[in-house]
Amino acid sequence: MTIQTPTVPEGPKPTVVETSVNLRGLRRVGQRPPFLDYLVALWDYRHFIFYDAQARVQTGNEQDRLGRLWLVLGPLLNGLMFYVIMGVLLKAGAGIENFVAFLIIGVFLFQMSTRSITNSSRVITGNKNVIHAFQFPRASLVLASNVRELLANIPVIITMLILVIILPEAEEISWRWFLLLPILAFQFLFNLGLGLILARVVSVFNDASQIISYAMRLWMYGSCMFFSIDRFNEYPVIKNIMEFNPLYNVLHLARECLLYGGVGDWRAWSILALWALGTLAVGMVFFWKGEETYGREL
Repeated sequence: MTIQTPTVPEGPKPTVVETSVNLRGLRRVGQRPPFLDYLVALWDYRHFIFYDAQARVQTGNEQDRLGRLWLVLGPLLNGLMFYVIMGVLLKAGAGIENFVAFLIIGVFLFQMSTRSITNSSRVITGNKNVIHAFQFPRASLVLASNVRELLANIPVIITMLILVIILPEAEEISWRWFLLLPILAFQFLFNLGLGLILARVVSVFNDASQIISYAMRLWMYGSCMFFSIDRFNEYPVIKNIMEFNPLYNVLHLARECLLYGGVGDWRAWSILALWALGTLAVGMVFFWKGEETYGREL
């Protein structure tokens, strides 16, 4: 049997042209950018961060009949619960001037940090579909979560100030009340920095999210939310440790400015500022180091 093979007509041979390609400008998809470029990218996403936070605040309680009113009712009910238990039953407010306002400030401001830190720690594990689908700086998710809590707590802070004014012993408004703004700014920066750290930790070890909720409860007792730090005068070591607690200093300075006619001592301001700026710096670098790992299934 004879097999015939088709003949290929001869023609001009293709010309091979060598071209040099510069690969320096190319970057592997998902590669972690330099730190300064990462910060610039975050700034470029500022509009997305703000509008995402604003939209989530508006839709956060839309399925409830009372809607956004729960943003205020939640801290109010918690404050009432702590007042009944700690103030009425356990007499924890003995010796504290204007204990009602003291407790309100503690509950409202500490819960602001609780929500910010807890929600920030879960943004990577809770947004895996978005992380898989789009390329963007992942820190924008943590930043948006904190901005969302800040916007959500604006009516809460206003309610807190109104209650301080109208509830006995009613306090008078003074210029010292404006010092609440830098206190809240430092608190926001600290919440953001710690949220960045915990977001990376939870993305690697998801069980850490359960530990965080218990740690926040323990932290609440160490921040003098419903009792005075003077209870530890006989235990100077414990008292000194508590005075370095950033959230204790948030509550202490807010109470000094709103209730007790003071501005707080320089030591408390310094401790709070160092915690806020230091935690933010460490958190930003720590989170950036893990940028390439977020959303990957192990």
